[in-house]
Amino acid sequence: MAIRSVSRARVLVPVGLLVAAGAVAAALQGQSGGVESRSQMSVVADTTSSAPPVVTPATAAPTPTATPTAVPAPAATAGAAAAALHSAVDRAEGAVSVAVTDLDTGQSLSYGGPGHDFATASIVKLDILAALLLRTQDLGTTPTAAQRDLATTMIENSDNDSATGLWDEIGADPGLDAANARFGLTATEAGQDGYWGLTSTTADDQLRLLRQVFTDESLLSATSRAYIQGLLDEVEEDQRWGVGAAASNGGYEVKNGWLPRDTDGLWVINSIGRVERDGHQLLIAVVSDGNSTDTDGMDLVESVARAAAEAVTGS
Repeated sequence: MAIRSVSRARVLVPVGLLVAAGAVAAALQGQSGGVESRSQMSVVADTTSSAPPVVTPATAAPTPTATPTAVPAPAATAGAAAAALHSAVDRAEGAVSVAVTDLDTGQSLSYGGPGHDFATASIVKLDILAALLLRTQDLGTTPTAAQRDLATTMIENSDNDSATGLWDEIGADPGLDAANARFGLTATEAGQDGYWGLTSTTADDQLRLLRQVFTDESLLSATSRAYIQGLLDEVEEDQRWGVGAAASNGGYEVKNGWLPRDTDGLWVINSIGRVERDGHQLLIAVVSDGNSTDTDGMDLVESVARAAAEAVTGS
C-alpha cells in the first residue's frame, strides 16, 4: 500500500453482534482475560480492566424495509463467532477496539480497549467535514467551491494540507469539540495547537459519528449526508483497506487513518465506515495503536472488522 499524507495525522480502533447475543456475550466473557492482557500492552496503559462485550439494541429504532424476524442461532454458532472475535482482538500487539451496529436489525456490539483513548489520525477528517457541513447549515449556506475542493482532496486523497485548511474553517479544536457535543460524542477531544490528528476518541464515539453520516437520525441534512457518502465512496484505491474487508459483495464506504507515533515508532491504524454484508447494512469502527508496522495494523483491523461483522450478523 502506498502510504500518503502521513506527516501530521495519527491513527487507531472497537466491535458488535446479532441473534443468540447472550450466548456470544457469555462465551466472550469467559475469554476476557486475554483481551485485558493485550490491552495493557498498548502505548497508553489502560486503567480499566477488560469487560465482556455488551450487545444491545440500537439507541434509536432502525427503519428496515420489512420487519426482521430474529431466529436464534445455535449455541455452537454463537460460540464460534465469540471465539473468532476474541482471537482477532487477542492478537493485537497493542490496543484495539471495535464497535458495530446493524442498521437493519438494530443490534450493536462494542468490544476491546476498555478505558483507552485512541488517537484518530486521519479518520478525524470525516469529523472535520461533518462539522463544516453542520456549520454551513447553521448559517443557512452551503460549502463554497473552495471548501468543496478541500473536502474532496481531504477525504478522497487523505490530504493533510486540505484538512488543515478546513480545520481552520470550523474554528479549530473549539469548533470540532462544539460540533461533537451536538453530535452526541462523549469521549472525543480535539487535538490541540493544530494537531488535529491527535484528536482522542473511542470506537463507540466513532460509531456515533457514523450514525450522523449514514442515518436520518442526524443533525446533518439529507443533502449533507449524501455529499459525505459520495466522497467516502470515492476514496482512492490504495486507501480502500480496513473495515471494507467485512463486506460480502464489495459494497462499502470507508475512511482510514494511519501514522507511526513519534515517541516509539509504533503505528496507529484506524478504519471506519459502512459495509454491506449478506443483505445487512453495518456501521463499523475499529481503532488500534501499538502496532509494530503499518501492515500488521491493517491486517489486525481487517481481521477484527470481519470477526465483529460475523458476530453481529451470524454470517
